[in-house]
Amino acid sequence: MAEDLSSLQQIQGLVKWFDPTKGFGFVVSDLGGPDILLHVNVLRNFGQSSVADGTRIEIVTHRTDRGVQAVEVLSISPPERDDTPVLSDFADLDLSDVKARPLQAARVKWFNKGKGFGFANVFGSDKDIFLHVEVLRQSGLADLQPGEALAMRVIDGKRGQMAAEVHAWEAALADCDQDD
Repeated sequence: MAEDLSSLQQIQGLVKWFDPTKGFGFVVSDLGGPDILLHVNVLRNFGQSSVADGTRIEIVTHRTDRGVQAVEVLSISPPERDDTPVLSDFADLDLSDVKARPLQAARVKWFNKGKGFGFANVFGSDKDIFLHVEVLRQSGLADLQPGEALAMRVIDGKRGQMAAEVHAWEAALADCDQDD
């Protein structure tokens, strides 16, 4: 049976909430209407396993008997940052200096959302890079899974190397393609 494509709609909105443990969350459309179900599998097809509350998102939706569901993620934009540093390590940093640092390919070693931190390793190095949950939130992510591929901008913090900006691997690849 062919899928009815007439019910597909491109929507922009905000992530109301997303729980990676439950495997779903909801998006509120800029146009109003019912909350839109966002399943983790749809998010994974975009290359992320989580998304932070309040993140801007562009999705393709499908109306079903059970409500409106996201079927594809087109783009994710991290929440707007203010100039207040989220960590004391960032107090003396200029955001333009952070943006000028190269994106480095990395893999999550472990991350514990309850503790609010974890570690990743830049490809080709066994040095641990500290990941703080607030940096994830500012980057539009809510949680990370061991082995997940990332792109990070790394700084020398007060306690060693740490991620100052984190991107899902696929989103970072898209950024690199646009820079070419």
